[in-house]
Amino acid sequence: MRRLPVFPDLRAFLAHAESRRDLARIAAPLSLRHEMTAVQVQALRAGGPVLRFDHALQADGARASMPVVANLFGTRARVAAGLGLALDEVPAFGEFLAALRSPAPLEGARDALSRWPLLKAGLLTRPKLVRGGLQSEALAGLDTVPAQTPWPEDAGPLVTWPVVLTRPCGSAARDISSYNLGVYRLQILGPDRLILRWLPQRGGAAHARSWAEAGQPMPVVVALGADPATLLAAALPLPENVSELGFSGILRGERAELAPAATVPMLAPARAEMLIEGQVFPGETAMEGPFGDHTGYYNAAEPFPLLRVTAVRARPDPLYLSTVTGRPPDEPSVIGEVFNDLTLPLVRAQIPEVLDLYLPPAACSYRLAVVRIRKRYPGQARRVMLALWSMLPQFSYTKMLVVVDDDIDARDWDDVLWAMATRMDPARDLLVLDGTPMDYLDFSSPREGLAGKLGLDATGKIGGETTRAWGRAMALDPAHQRRAAEILAGLCG
Repeated sequence: MRRLPVFPDLRAFLAHAESRRDLARIAAPLSLRHEMTAVQVQALRAGGPVLRFDHALQADGARASMPVVANLFGTRARVAAGLGLALDEVPAFGEFLAALRSPAPLEGARDALSRWPLLKAGLLTRPKLVRGGLQSEALAGLDTVPAQTPWPEDAGPLVTWPVVLTRPCGSAARDISSYNLGVYRLQILGPDRLILRWLPQRGGAAHARSWAEAGQPMPVVVALGADPATLLAAALPLPENVSELGFSGILRGERAELAPAATVPMLAPARAEMLIEGQVFPGETAMEGPFGDHTGYYNAAEPFPLLRVTAVRARPDPLYLSTVTGRPPDEPSVIGEVFNDLTLPLVRAQIPEVLDLYLPPAACSYRLAVVRIRKRYPGQARRVMLALWSMLPQFSYTKMLVVVDDDIDARDWDDVLWAMATRMDPARDLLVLDGTPMDYLDFSSPREGLAGKLGLDATGKIGGETTRAWGRAMALDPAHQRRAAEILAGLCG
C-alpha cells in the first residue's frame, strides 16, 4: 500500500521534501516576534514549500542557537506524505483504517492471507523500546528554544508543535497502551517553567486529574520535532480506546521507537529533535495567554496547569519545528482537509447512507459540516444529524450540519446554497439543540463548553414530511448536452 519511504524522524521527511524541491532555506535574519509569522502565513496561502529559517533572531536580537522549521504541513500533499501516502491514496487508506477498526470474521486460510496488510498493521501498533535512547545533550533550559511569539497581542513565546505524552496515575512507565499523546500549546514562562494549555475533555487533562486525586505530581514528556507520523497521530481525533503511539506505527510503516526519559518515569519518542521533561503538581496553575488561535481571534487569559521542567535535551545540531495558527487557511485547516477524506470511510461504515462529508476549512475545519446522503425515508436527515454529533469527539463540536441529497455536490457551495434555498423551510427543517458540548475556545457560545447546535435539512421532502406535491428538478437530455459540447468545441477550435 505504501509507495513513499519510511520517515523515522523529522530529518528524513525534510530530506524527502528537499529532494522534491519542496523545501526552501531562508538565510535572511528574521525575528521570532511577529516577523517570521508574516513569512509563514504568506507561504502557506501560496501553497509554498517547507521553510527552514537559518537565521532566526530572539527578542533581544541575538541569533537563535538552532534553525527553525515551519510550514511542514502547509499543503495537502505534504500532509498525505506525512501519512506515507500520495494524495490520491488517502481515501483508500481511510477504507483500510475503517476495516482495521472493525474487521470482518476470517473465512479460512486464503482469506487470512488476503488480509496480510491488516495483520501487518496490527503488528506495527506495538512500539519497541530502544537502548540508549535519544543521543542527546542537556541544554541550559527553555531559553535555548527558539519559540515564536506569533501575533502582536500574544503574551509571550509559544511552543506550537509539541507532542505531549502523559499516562494515568497507577500505570507503569512501560505500559505504553495507557499513554496519551496530545498537541497542546505551551507558553514559556522562564527557563524551567511552561504552561500546558489542555482543555478538560482532553486525554492529558484526564490523566492530570487522576494524579491530583492521588495527591501526586504527574510526570510529563514533551517531544519537539517528532517524526511526521507521531505528529499526525497526536493531532488526529482518534477514538478514546485507540493508542496514538500504536496508531503512529501504522502511519509510519514501522514500529514507534521509545526510550526512557532521563528525569521522570516516562518513555519518550527516541528520534525527536528535542525532549522537555517535567512534572505537574496538583493544583499548581499559572495565567496563560492571551494568544491568537485557529479561530482568527485572541483567546482570553485563563489559568492552566504549570509544568516544572526537570530537563531539556536535544540531538546534536537540533532543529526546532514551529507553526502559526490563525484564521484559516493555516496548518491545522490544511491537515483537517486531509483528515476529512481519511475519516469519511469510518463515517460511512457507521452511517451507510452517508455518501460524502465535507468540513469546510474556512469554518475552522470542524464547526460546520455538509453531509450528502442517499435519502430513502422521512426523518432520515435528522437521524443522520444526531448520529454524526454523537459519533466522534470532533463532531460533538460541530455547530451546524447541513444535510443534502445525493444529487447535490456537498463541496460546491453554489449547489449547497441552491438546495438550502429551494428544499428547506425554516419553520420545519431546522433542528435546534441546546446545552450540548462545544469547543471551549468558542467565545460565541453563551456558556463555556456548552452551546447550541443547528441542523439544516436541505433534502427533498417525502412521505409525512410535506403535504404538498414536491417540485421536479429540470435537466436536459444528456445526449443533447454532449452534442452541444461538440458544437462549442468546434467553434472554439
